[in-house]
Amino acid sequence: MKVAIGADHGGYRLKEDIKSLLEDLGVDYKDFGTHSIESVDYPDVALPVAQSVADGLFDRGILICGTGIGIGIAANKVKGIRAALVHDTFSAHACREHNDANILTMGERVIGPGLARDIVTIWLATNFEGGRHERRVEKIMAIEK
Repeated sequence: MKVAIGADHGGYRLKEDIKSLLEDLGVDYKDFGTHSIESVDYPDVALPVAQSVADGLFDRGILICGTGIGIGIAANKVKGIRAALVHDTFSAHACREHNDANILTMGERVIGPGLARDIVTIWLATNFEGGRHERRVEKIMAIEK
């Protein structure tokens, strides 16, 4: 699996922690920035991550900002992206199994690194269930057209 990861300044520290988790799990990833706590605009990070996932260059993406909200809103503007804001393990599982979420968003100012690591681990390990959920995801994708 190939993962695109990015964060604004509000998510930089958590992104760095998640990168070490990805390395521990043997997940191939590319860091799209930011590379410091200097202020940046979250759409400038969300767009290249989301576009790379939509284009099939990466299987999934992880985006982090202070709350996970703004960066997720920006990512969801890219056709083909289903970014899910997740701050608990149940939602991490459900958004993959039921919604085929291809980008995970989290907020560094909302959750700690331990919970974030659990969320990412579950999210990466969970497959899309398909079946009745596939019909619903297809309806979401039809809205983009």
